[in-house]
Amino acid sequence: MSTHRFTAAVGAAEVVGVLHLPAERPAPCVVACHGMGASKDSDKYLLLGRELPAAGLALARFDFRGTGESGGRYQDATIETRVADLEAVLDHLAKHPELDGRFGLLGSSLGGFVALWAASRAGAALPVVTWNAPAALRELPAAVGDEAGEALVAEVRRGGWDEAPTGVAGVLVIQGEADRVVPPAHGRALFARAREPRRLHAIADADHRLTEMSHRREALEESRRWLSARLREIPARAS
Repeated sequence: MSTHRFTAAVGAAEVVGVLHLPAERPAPCVVACHGMGASKDSDKYLLLGRELPAAGLALARFDFRGTGESGGRYQDATIETRVADLEAVLDHLAKHPELDGRFGLLGSSLGGFVALWAASRAGAALPVVTWNAPAALRELPAAVGDEAGEALVAEVRRGGWDEAPTGVAGVLVIQGEADRVVPPAHGRALFARAREPRRLHAIADADHRLTEMSHRREALEESRRWLSARLREIPARAS
């Protein structure tokens, strides 16, 4: 396995990421999307960077603009800008010679919401796993509070990006049953909006951050199985 830093230009700023490659290449790639208050270097994404390549999947983790090492201001970040960041990362990685052109998305909390929007706009199959992701931002006080940033608050109030999209296929919804930030009803709503193949996996007693390592590893293993199966169904890029 090997690790490489990468950058993708989005407007006048750069999005910074890290790509973890498995031993066997070219490989399919999972792009991880962090949530509010997190970054590409949060524990969950470092764990994914260690575990998924061991299962034959590349893992790309990156910072949305205004967070971590990426450029831009956090106060300017919205759902729309985050989707643009993710699409720029996917476009950049699509040209990588050690990746085979098959991609999946894994997003935690707001990152899962962004991943669903990116998948809904993609012209090709893009399976998604969400960990405790919201279905509607207006229903979450934290999503329209000070932590969200001025631009995101205004965007939610205007509408348009405030609800998760419908009709995305290949979605695994992982939901903690003790999540007090994104209540379990959101996970059920995301599942209802998805198209087959789809699955809802509830983790008993799991909180929003999947703090207990056993809960986090359960989410990881379910995600690995789902993404491996869905990516096998997508043709690899011709070499």
